[in-house]
Amino acid sequence: MTDAVLTIAHGTVDNLDDLPAFLAGIRRGHAAPPELVAEVRRRYEAIGGRSPLNDTCRELTRRLGARLGLPAAFAGRLWAPRPAEVLPALVEAGVRRVVVLPLAQYSASLYIDAVRAAATALTERGGPALAVVGPGNWGQESALIAAFTASLTRALAALPGAVRARTRVVISAHSLPLAVIRGGDPYEREVRATAAAVVEAVGAAMPPHEVIFQSQGMSGGEWLGPDVRATIDRAATEGVGHLLFAPIGFLADHVEVLYDLDIEAQGWAAERGLGYSRIDSLNASDGLVDALETVARRVLA
Repeated sequence: MTDAVLTIAHGTVDNLDDLPAFLAGIRRGHAAPPELVAEVRRRYEAIGGRSPLNDTCRELTRRLGARLGLPAAFAGRLWAPRPAEVLPALVEAGVRRVVVLPLAQYSASLYIDAVRAAATALTERGGPALAVVGPGNWGQESALIAAFTASLTRALAALPGAVRARTRVVISAHSLPLAVIRGGDPYEREVRATAAAVVEAVGAAMPPHEVIFQSQGMSGGEWLGPDVRATIDRAATEGVGHLLFAPIGFLADHVEVLYDLDIEAQGWAAERGLGYSRIDSLNASDGLVDALETVARRVLA
């Protein structure tokens, strides 16, 4: 059986003219209101007109394939190249088993299921049977903890001593509707476990810290918190001088890091007289390649 690896991320557009279709896909086929499209476009334009996510994922995939000595491809769950666009080329190359590596460490099954659905559809159209395998949620993978720990340690070391003495580390991940959490999703528990592992690994150098949930949706309703704005406002009343954001819920730079934190949160911090900095995202770094290689080899075994 010939194996290949397929990394899969949430997906993003490379052309801003595709935003209406992209947002409609996220909204399960419902067109986004013009004001929502305009706001999302403004955010992409603020970070340079294009998210680096797809390029980063392609480079990460290339490096991972080289490490494993296997064919490697990248797909987006909600935008091109979708699994249905990627799998035919792998099949034509003789691949009969695909190891799916979700670049969403707390939602693995959702991403693997998207690939399985595409593989089933391909077989129903007359293609060969394609086995699709993948890991469970891997946010507690020791190599991933080590990579985040190293990034946070570097960011702390870069702060002058007087700044570090008044720093609070804000560990963030994407928010979810509270209804999802109340329905039994382990997301919050797993995020907090990752945060606790990173804090423990940093050790005595770790300043005061808290876990928050950012980038709440624009559809209203109750969302998991505390959110960024409330966190910044509270810090300003508690004698904090500097906020160091550690968005461990995200593996790579994209609009929810580069805009929601580096532009919006930094602006709010400045308004309240607080300093702002952020740890480097893992992107296509050795640390993330190490973590994904470990996960892939476990699945392959």
